[in-house]
Amino acid sequence: MIFFKKLLPFILILMLTILAGCSSSSEGNGSKTSSKNNNEGKMITIGWPLDIGPLNPHTYLPNQMTAQAMVYESLVEYNDDGTISPKLAESWEISDDKTAYIFHLRQDVKYSDGTVFNADNVIRNFNAVLADRDTHSWMGMVNHIVDVVKEDDYTIRLQLDAPYYPVLNELAFVRPFRFLGDNGFHEGDATNKGIKAPVGTGPWVLTEYKKDQYALFSRNEHYWGEKPLVDKVKVKIIPDSESISLAFENEELDLIYGRGIISLDNYTFLKDSNQYKTAVSEPLSTRALLFNTQSGPLAELKVRQAIQYAVNKEQMVESITHGTEKVANTLFWDAIPYANIELKPILFNPEKAEQLLDEAGWTLKNGDKIRSKNGQPLTLDLIYIATDAIQKPMAELMQGELAKIGVQLKLEGADVMVGLQKLMDNQVDINFWRTNGPPTDPHSFANESATPNANGVYEAKLGLENATQIDDKIHQLLIGTDEAERVQLYKDILTMFHDQALFYPISYETNNVIYHKYLKDFNPRASEYDIPYAQMDVK
Repeated sequence: MIFFKKLLPFILILMLTILAGCSSSSEGNGSKTSSKNNNEGKMITIGWPLDIGPLNPHTYLPNQMTAQAMVYESLVEYNDDGTISPKLAESWEISDDKTAYIFHLRQDVKYSDGTVFNADNVIRNFNAVLADRDTHSWMGMVNHIVDVVKEDDYTIRLQLDAPYYPVLNELAFVRPFRFLGDNGFHEGDATNKGIKAPVGTGPWVLTEYKKDQYALFSRNEHYWGEKPLVDKVKVKIIPDSESISLAFENEELDLIYGRGIISLDNYTFLKDSNQYKTAVSEPLSTRALLFNTQSGPLAELKVRQAIQYAVNKEQMVESITHGTEKVANTLFWDAIPYANIELKPILFNPEKAEQLLDEAGWTLKNGDKIRSKNGQPLTLDLIYIATDAIQKPMAELMQGELAKIGVQLKLEGADVMVGLQKLMDNQVDINFWRTNGPPTDPHSFANESATPNANGVYEAKLGLENATQIDDKIHQLLIGTDEAERVQLYKDILTMFHDQALFYPISYETNNVIYHKYLKDFNPRASEYDIPYAQMDVK
């Protein structure tokens, strides 16, 4: 008995240690499986490299578009097939002169705080955006809006000063024309300076947030549409792509979604392990090279064409993107509105490339490795984004391919805006470039190509013989009201750009998704900002 009493303290310590171990083990398993099911309902956890920002529907960075799209909605919605469908507006009419858009609002919509969505609130949001027109002037519609008028409690009229056909596409974009509830406004309605709270009509409401750590979204029980299948979405902020991959492997994340969220090597490793499911969206945007025609060798069409013939694009895209991007032979893929036209692709043919350079007078002298013309070597500069994991290896591969036909390609890594500014200032020959993607293409591409701006196309095309003709057609396109004429103008414009080889389309970028097998299958969207959380569910 005395011996037992002496052992009792040690037995108690041992039992507590075992219990603590069990508790710790239970917590550890819980952290791994918390995204599947817990006492508070089903939750999905995703990793994202940047904080979600203040969730202001009317402003840009640091707001993350993927988070804005969870909380706020638009009058109309852009679909992956290029069509427009109703959203907060259940229907609309366009005046005969195409300058007035009458929107009939849904009458069953409430904000996440239970307040009503109606014409007064819509006009309040429009006015807040238009009070800061300069910030939003990249969107052509902003420059044409004259007034937003209340017709009745659930009808508004958007009045323009002239026809502008892409109105519906621009209204569908994730910002700035999305709607904040009345309780989200500060006094004075200056949303460009901030909001009181992120009150939206969307399927999700922000319920918990720690800056640079995580954001927890819960299902909006006031949501007017089909409610999500899970109760919560947790966005973990993990700046490092390697850490996102590790967190996914440890089941701290249910899925990885998007373009460039993790390295392609890690994506391929996870995919090839056969432990997870993967999916790839339809194309979002086009990765391309933009040639500067203002001066130098690239002012010659045959030189621009020769570069495109010289590169084995199919092999480059497959080897560098591991099949996560699709080879592009035209500037826009077929589902982009007005882009489904017949254009002859420039396919890999190094002999044709050499022939074109010979015809243009760029020849190889005896023993030379670099072609020359009138004593000038055929040397070109290419700038890539220094932090881009795909652009650098592509640039290096193209450097090797062009050397085979006698073209010297010098490479420089720089910030995205540094490269574009150098191109606009006629200080570099070639720059990596990408289209905007839906829902603003192709009209935003056309608009930016005809006016000086930060994307460089206007300046790059100045050396084209038909540059003025292209500009004239673009101006006619944007204000025209005849659909058949618009179709023909797009065909003419895209054909001229293609035939002039101003761009070298490389690949169509996609959303790459990898997820655990305990999630049900879902279809990723061809959208930079709309992650289909509402479709996701746990088995």
